[in-house]
Amino acid sequence: MARVSPVEGNFFEGQLLHLISLLILLAALFLCSNLPGFAQGSFLGLSTTAWAVLAAADAILHQVYVWICWRLELNGQRLTAILGRRSFRIYQVGFAILIVLRPILAFALAWSNRGTLPIGVGVGVALGVVLLVPSLYLLYCVREYFGFERAFGIDHFDASWRTGPLVREGIFSWTPNAMYVFGFLILWVPAFLFQSVAAIVLAGFSHLYIWVHYYCTEKPDMKRIYG
Repeated sequence: MARVSPVEGNFFEGQLLHLISLLILLAALFLCSNLPGFAQGSFLGLSTTAWAVLAAADAILHQVYVWICWRLELNGQRLTAILGRRSFRIYQVGFAILIVLRPILAFALAWSNRGTLPIGVGVGVALGVVLLVPSLYLLYCVREYFGFERAFGIDHFDASWRTGPLVREGIFSWTPNAMYVFGFLILWVPAFLFQSVAAIVLAGFSHLYIWVHYYCTEKPDMKRIYG
């Protein structure tokens, strides 16, 4: 990898807002847990409430993990100092595990809590399919135009990725924040597909929380990296 002098800055920049926003979202999640049907059902021996806790915990762990790794690397390349030249690959494995778990847990939660959202099977399936299409198109566009390594945040590790132009092809021509706008629609798919109250609530939590990551972590980092 081509290295660059550290992009110094405040490790905790934006994280007070991150913490406050997370506490507000968790409070809202707790209040929504009292909705009729939220706690109904179980799957693989775990209650719906347990699946909801796992889904929320994975979302939090994923975004805190990315903040810590990105900021360690931006502030003196500390992650590379600890892990060596394979620092990005090691970070990438952790990222991949946590991001893949998010839709898996969303499906498990929705199945556990299936049939609790009074919208009808036909409507639920139709909405699920409608939301799935832009999610799949986003994956295609990431592969074709953006690159999965860039989506993982390789520009925090490798200076050669910091000279490329902004991507404006495919779904990225609709909005520069396509991954946040459309990518997390995948978490809503099982909620509607299985008509689940709990899965709807957790999808809303996760989709709102990813925007907290954008404004509190990614946006400040992009300003520091690209000016």
